[in-house]
Amino acid sequence: MVLELRQQLKLTQQLIMTPQLQQAIKLLQLSRLELIDTIQQELEENPALDEDLNAPEEQQPGQDNTQSPEPEEKKELSEEEKIQNDIDWNNYIDEYNSPGRINFEAEGKETPKYEAFISKKESLDDHLLWQLLMTAPSDETERIGSLIVGNLNKNGYLDLSVEDLSKLSGSSVESVENVLSLMQTFDPLGICARDLKECLMIQARHFGIDDTIIIEIINNHLKNLENKNYKAICRALKMNIDEVALAINVIKGLEPRPGRQISDEEPHYIVPDIYVYKMEDSFVIVLNEEGISRLRINSYYKNAVNRGELISDTAKEYLQEKLRSASWLIKSIHQRQKTIFKVMESIVKFQNDFFEKGIAYLKPMVLRDVAEDIGMHESTISRVTTNKYAHTPQGIFELKYFFNSSISRIHGEALASASVQEKIKRIIENEDPKKPYSDSKIANLLKDANINIARRTVAKYRELLRVLPSNKRKQI
Repeated sequence: MVLELRQQLKLTQQLIMTPQLQQAIKLLQLSRLELIDTIQQELEENPALDEDLNAPEEQQPGQDNTQSPEPEEKKELSEEEKIQNDIDWNNYIDEYNSPGRINFEAEGKETPKYEAFISKKESLDDHLLWQLLMTAPSDETERIGSLIVGNLNKNGYLDLSVEDLSKLSGSSVESVENVLSLMQTFDPLGICARDLKECLMIQARHFGIDDTIIIEIINNHLKNLENKNYKAICRALKMNIDEVALAINVIKGLEPRPGRQISDEEPHYIVPDIYVYKMEDSFVIVLNEEGISRLRINSYYKNAVNRGELISDTAKEYLQEKLRSASWLIKSIHQRQKTIFKVMESIVKFQNDFFEKGIAYLKPMVLRDVAEDIGMHESTISRVTTNKYAHTPQGIFELKYFFNSSISRIHGEALASASVQEKIKRIIENEDPKKPYSDSKIANLLKDANINIARRTVAKYRELLRVLPSNKRKQI
């Protein structure tokens, strides 16, 4: 056996993910807020990237708009026009004829947003501690009360036992019980309770409810009340359904989660990435670019590299790298916006009936349909439709919502699963509350409406809609 070294030429094809391609894929799947954060971070880190505050409405990717537009030919003004432009006589007369002082602001001046004048929301902890301090507590009482407030969950229930609170505070169990009893009288009603039963009893005592039936149901029959097993409650209390129904209606008026009444959590609103408007007989798609900075390459660094000024090789290499990074970022953002527009345009074409008539007319559609229509891969369509929202004449929907599996019909074309869920929702809304439909009954009603669906599928869609089963929807 002879070993030898030999050179050999070999031609192969290999798919490599370049850094630029990785960046484009990353930007494609970012949500609107994540994209804004990414742009701001890049503006801070890359000196070759600038925010173009005077960019035109349409700008080609990577184009450097450093040239100022040609000045328009100036027209000589007459004396009357000069006087008219210099003084606003209407504001002058109104100001001096008014009883008080009036300030006029230019239309283009930025004014503070209304949200800036709203004070911070009060949290549940601050609300309870304020009430505790209003009782002029001792040092021990304040220490125990702070521990109790710090161990409340978001629903207002106490997570620790009295014994644990006694060990942590170094006070007796009796002292902790006294402070806890005091704080259970605070607003909101039912706060600092250890379980649902104690929460409801605190509210019942506050409203002076001494009805034997109500107290008995709260103490011993909450499980039957949760399952709406009213017959078992009637048998246990030896009372008729009318008396039990009155007591249950009173209990339903109590608050089972007192902590949710006071919350400092700020609501998060969905800002759509795309707007779809109905204009005459067609739909118009508009990308929402509000808040997304328009970028351009810094002309100073670009000219410095192009002119070959006396800069070190290290600095020149650094600038070239940053210029390439800035150029690729601008191109990737423009490519992202174009891809989103093309995907939405294809969705509108496939789901035209939905935009015209509503959810009931949503058609079955998969990622492959859009991918073949616009000539892209399914993975690209999946990235584009993730965490992107569209404002349509029917409401705000995530782009993923328009892709549904098909449900077969006895006669005719298949339906989208979202349309079937909407039909199930309408059937439940129109049912008799005293005799709600079971899942089997809903399946039969859908079959009568030319929709072939199994009972277990009805149960799955009902759970997706967050609708209780029939035994828990029943009302008396």
